[in-house]
Amino acid sequence: MAEPVERTTRAGTWVEVFAAFLRLGLTSFGGPIAHLGYFRQDIVERRGWLDEHAYLDLVALCQFLPGPASSQVGIGIGLSRAGYAGALAAWVGFTMPSAIALVLFGLGIERFGTSLDAGWLHGLKIAAVAVVAQAVWGMASTMATGTTRATLAVIAAAIVLFVPTTAGQLGAIALGAVAGIVLLQSDRKASESALAAGVHRRVAIVCLAMFFALLIGLPLLAAAVPGPSAAGQAIAEANAFYRAGSLVFGGGHVVLPLLQAAVVPPGWVTDDAFLAGYGAAQAVPGPLFTFAAYLGTVIGPQPHGVAGAAICLVAIFLPSFLLVIGVLPFWQVVRIRPQAQAALAGVNAAVVGLLLAALYNPVWTSTIAGPRDFALALTAFLLLVVWKAPPWLVVVLCAAGGAALGQFG
Repeated sequence: MAEPVERTTRAGTWVEVFAAFLRLGLTSFGGPIAHLGYFRQDIVERRGWLDEHAYLDLVALCQFLPGPASSQVGIGIGLSRAGYAGALAAWVGFTMPSAIALVLFGLGIERFGTSLDAGWLHGLKIAAVAVVAQAVWGMASTMATGTTRATLAVIAAAIVLFVPTTAGQLGAIALGAVAGIVLLQSDRKASESALAAGVHRRVAIVCLAMFFALLIGLPLLAAAVPGPSAAGQAIAEANAFYRAGSLVFGGGHVVLPLLQAAVVPPGWVTDDAFLAGYGAAQAVPGPLFTFAAYLGTVIGPQPHGVAGAAICLVAIFLPSFLLVIGVLPFWQVVRIRPQAQAALAGVNAAVVGLLLAALYNPVWTSTIAGPRDFALALTAFLLLVVWKAPPWLVVVLCAAGGAALGQFG
């Protein structure tokens, strides 16, 4: 099979990718499922950088990879739009706002933690309900049409709701792939969007080799260079956070037990400090994995502060870069085959089901507590779907609405 030819011209620049994802990083509240809704509206509908099929194919792939799915989708979009520089720009833009906020919190902005239960935060959660509902609405209209696809989506949602674990998610996606091959014909053309963005297979193989080499090598290096030296502590931090980013399926909240086991028992971070940082991480936009920046800031042994934040943040996201770049060129070849197209049709229907399940739990169940919450969520959904209001405006209005409702609650 011929090796993909690297494109000499790019569809865009890293500057525009950075600007787009910085905007998303400042306004994307609500966790990874909501992030996918924000991405779809901005990247697919507003900017047209990827078509609907290419975007859903990328989402389906990232569901199978360990690590933060929404950040991986962002990296893949940046890679497709502007190559390696675009991938880095997408990650920096999307990650930087929440990382900076959590580092500042770790350095002493305790007042950030005292207002975590304020009405404005509840309003942000209501905005996430509307965003996820919009994502389900839009994706279902293209990816869960017809009796078979709609049924697959509902079955996938039921599986995830009854088996709310990573195994349930992966099982629903695998069922979608098998059902797609058996029940669905390839009735769509392969997307014309080039997801691999000119990544050569040898580069991909090097990235995959680096992923496994670091996963195996960092623990050995940490054992060979023990603390309490600064170098030994830096390696230990890199090892702990790289392992967390490499071995966790399901994204954000699933990584918390692994991080707690890595930093609390050794005495790096107190349990109270860990929980305070987790609370603060709920109040900022962007990926929950930036919680690593907070932990790196408050870790007791040197290096900590800004240096510790940088080590932990890079270590937890590095596996995502290596996996996305390593897998995409092969995915680009596989996804255009007829059987793969049929499987992807089933997987995409299952992904709609996963979004539907997430809309109910945890997004709806943890947010909508009464008629006033429902009315605000319904208004936000109307603004997004009918009035085509920009997500940042809806987020601001929901925050203000949540604060107002809190005054009367």
